Amino acid sequence: MRGAILYGPRDIRFVERKDPTIIEPTDAIIKMAVTCVCGSDLWDYRGSNPITEPKPMGHEYCGIVEEVGSAVRSLKRDQFVIGSFFASDNTCPICQAGYQSRCVHSEYIGMEGAQAPLLRVPLADGTLVATPDIPSADMVPSLMATSDVLGTGWFGADAAAVGPGKTVAVVGDGAVGLCAVLAATQLGAERIIAMSRHPQRQQLAREFGATDIVTERGDEGVAKIKELTDGLGAHSVVEAVGSQEAMLQAIRATRPGGHVGFVGVSHGVELPGQELFYAEVHLHGGPAPVRRFLPELIDLVWNGKITPGKVFDLTLPLDQVAEGYRAMDERRAIKTLLRP
Repeated sequence: MRGAILYGPRDIRFVERKDPTIIEPTDAIIKMAVTCVCGSDLWDYRGSNPITEPKPMGHEYCGIVEEVGSAVRSLKRDQFVIGSFFASDNTCPICQAGYQSRCVHSEYIGMEGAQAPLLRVPLADGTLVATPDIPSADMVPSLMATSDVLGTGWFGADAAAVGPGKTVAVVGDGAVGLCAVLAATQLGAERIIAMSRHPQRQQLAREFGATDIVTERGDEGVAKIKELTDGLGAHSVVEAVGSQEAMLQAIRATRPGGHVGFVGVSHGVELPGQELFYAEVHLHGGPAPVRRFLPELIDLVWNGKITPGKVFDLTLPLDQVAEGYRAMDERRAIKTLLRP
């Protein structure tokens, strides 16, 4: 088969790769319905993370079970399944506490490379969730979103203790930030402030439930949040970027006693201890335990209550994956959907 391989900064190629095979008896092989480019893939693409050898790319996936290992019990051929970017057994004490992304046996799906027609999924019983039936073609993008960006945005909102009566601010207007807006709406937030300078993204944020748009960043953005909240700051802030500026903006925009849910992959973030001490806010985040939320998110999509697939504003054949990366890198697209 052919798949996406990153050879160096901004050098993504669609080249021959070995077909995946069952290695462990707990594995499954799925035929991808669609795949996509993640905002976090851009850290590698831009050279922020060193690439020392050709690297398979992609960690978001959904599709049809082609083959299962001899120890797989809950899945069968021809089921439509979705999984998280971390494989997990879903039985260890960490998984049972709801943190499957830190499973004691976790395996990062990105090592397998999901931007390809076929994918090996380790720990299939604990990782994959089947849909009630084969979904319609128009539902597939929204189911694809549950694999990462919706699950990550949902975890950001959950970690920020979003709930009824609360004011929520979302730092970051990529697909995860927009899905955090959608999650905040579903979780009953009273007011949702999306921080964005991009008209198309502002429009989608409004569609997902944002009540206010703040275009300012940094200290100016914090001042605007304070202005909108009687000088107090938001009850809940989701940080969905991963930069130093975004993290400090999130902390400073949160009222004392409030919660910050940080889900942007951190790069160069260092927190000033004294400021953090006197901020007196809760910090919770990290790699989203998407598997915890998948059954609920799939149900919401399946029953037509949410359409997170709207974050995919560019659809390309998989063999044009390089253009999908360029479009996101240049902010011409929020998120690229790839069809094998």
